[in-house]
Amino acid sequence: METQQIIIWILFLAAAGFMGWRIWKSFDRRNTGGCAKGCGCAADKVTSVKIK
Repeated sequence: METQQIIIWILFLAAAGFMGWRIWKSFDRRNTGGCAKGCGCAADKVTSVKIK
């Protein structure tokens, strides 16, 4: 019974860590581009504005 609980805790902590990482990445604006995915594929908004 104790081994099963350890396995469940490991899986729970891994899932909680993954969700925490995804939440952190959604608020982290350092590497985001213009798209919603945050992969950085679109041009940065600051550099895409033309000054006349």
